[in-house]
Amino acid sequence: MLLDWLNSTAVTAFGAPTSWAEVLGFATGALCVWLVVRQHIANWPLGIANAVMLSLVFLDAALYADAGLQVVYVVLNAYGWWHWARGGNGATLLPVRHTTRAEWIGQVAAGVLITAGLCWWLATHTDSTTELPDAATTALSLMATYGQSRKLLESWWLWITADLIYIPLYGYKGLWLTALLYVLFLGLCVAGLRSWRRAVVPA
Repeated sequence: MLLDWLNSTAVTAFGAPTSWAEVLGFATGALCVWLVVRQHIANWPLGIANAVMLSLVFLDAALYADAGLQVVYVVLNAYGWWHWARGGNGATLLPVRHTTRAEWIGQVAAGVLITAGLCWWLATHTDSTTELPDAATTALSLMATYGQSRKLLESWWLWITADLIYIPLYGYKGLWLTALLYVLFLGLCVAGLRSWRRAVVPA
């Protein structure tokens, strides 16, 4: 079965077995973020494939909030794909802009509620040992993906914050290839911030 193959060991990275799902998650994730930096619309379908791969990885590692987040990512990637396409012909005509005060208030409020709710659920309904970082990164990632779908410049700062938590979290869970992927993501996020800052439309 395809699922059995995806969960089977592809390579050993840093002394830990690495599944085909994690390898494919690494490849699709790296390419996806590179395409976002370039404001290319193909990042969205590739992001859907990445979410499917990483959901298998996180379920196996008992990172349940991250696994559930991938389901939400599929929906958000479909929305982002539609929104960017609606913004013009191709990848780049939806303008990059700053996050408004109202958007910040809404996103921060949602982020706090999501973090608190997930912490409670993970602590009471799962065997998770990393409730707070798992919940916080889930909330930050949802906020960042929403901002990315609207081409909000500050979404890159949210991704950078999430990546700085994800890297040690995945290392702690023995997901070394995924941790390395998020080191790459961190570098690409810095590049994306600089690139989008040059493209931002003044208020």
